[in-house]
Amino acid sequence: MEWSAIYKVATLAFMIGALFGAVANKTNFCAMGAVSDWVNFGDKNRLRAWFLAVGISILLSQGLQALGLLNLSETRYLATDFRWLGYVLGGGLFGVGMTLASGCGQRTLVRVGGGNLKSLVVIVFLGLSAYMTMRGLLAPVRVNLIQAANIDLRGSGAVDQGIGTLIAAAAGLESPAVVNWIVAALIGGGLIAYSFWNATFRRSFNDVLAGVVIGLIIPVGWYVTGVVGFDEFDPVRLESWTFVGPTAEALQYLMTFTGSTVSFGVAAVGGVIVGSFIYAVSTSKFRIETFVERNDMVRHILGAVLMGFGGVLAMGCTIGQGITGMSTLALGSLMALVSIIFGSALTIKVQYYLLDELGVFAALRNALADMNLAPSRADRQR
Repeated sequence: MEWSAIYKVATLAFMIGALFGAVANKTNFCAMGAVSDWVNFGDKNRLRAWFLAVGISILLSQGLQALGLLNLSETRYLATDFRWLGYVLGGGLFGVGMTLASGCGQRTLVRVGGGNLKSLVVIVFLGLSAYMTMRGLLAPVRVNLIQAANIDLRGSGAVDQGIGTLIAAAAGLESPAVVNWIVAALIGGGLIAYSFWNATFRRSFNDVLAGVVIGLIIPVGWYVTGVVGFDEFDPVRLESWTFVGPTAEALQYLMTFTGSTVSFGVAAVGGVIVGSFIYAVSTSKFRIETFVERNDMVRHILGAVLMGFGGVLAMGCTIGQGITGMSTLALGSLMALVSIIFGSALTIKVQYYLLDELGVFAALRNALADMNLAPSRADRQR
């Protein structure tokens, strides 16, 4: 019996997810860790790995579209319903959450595969929070307060929220294709050049490997759902890698297996965990890790809840918006990415000042001053 498109897609998603998990475990690829290295030590190697993945995913994804294999305007990232408040607020909350929980959604799944039981708790609360925001108790907050601020871009003549499309619409150009390629070359090529310009990064095998492999996996995901999953009667939704919504859906799938159909995202989540587990066991790096104190557990649970809530508002995570969304050149993805980095960097600085036994508001004020967003103590005394 011939497999339906969804089972072909799910099988490939699981296999590619396993590669994702193994590589991320080996290379210690982590968006939160990248921001932490940059803020605390001035080390941008892991940040460059992240940006390299973004650059590669942009050029290859736009190339697949240019070849006529995909129509990225069908993705949710390029919707004309511009969710600016969700991108900014949700992205910021996700950045705060991933710092409190010691890693983003992708890193949490990788750590579960490596034996980290703290991350297992994070997955459960992240999934619950995300599902509550999508369809449960928190959904009215999302719909009535956040989405109420959405802007319909069709009024400005734009057919989607692609950066090239918006530039072309503002300039009065009929076809945004050329502008879109210029934007892709500038952003994608610029990020790749920025990454390899640094000699230390070029000598870091793990960082280069992480950037290249994860950058390639994103357009492969588009191809799997858009080409392999194409079916005139029952097409698979065009999507690629993201981990907030799929984590929630994976928990639901585990509970309703007999009445559910596996999806690309659910299979990808399982693949990442299994791939990380296989790598950890085969290299003798599998270790059981648990919470050592109550405050640590509370901090991780709070971070998980913020990641689930913020990730749904922002329509993605450090992978979902930070790489997959960016590969579509959506303006909202860029806003979400900047907000995630800002939220994480601010939280890291606040945590640093809290170590000096400052109050929360004093720590926040000092952190904002460090980021030149508030006057420093010296400036206030003048």
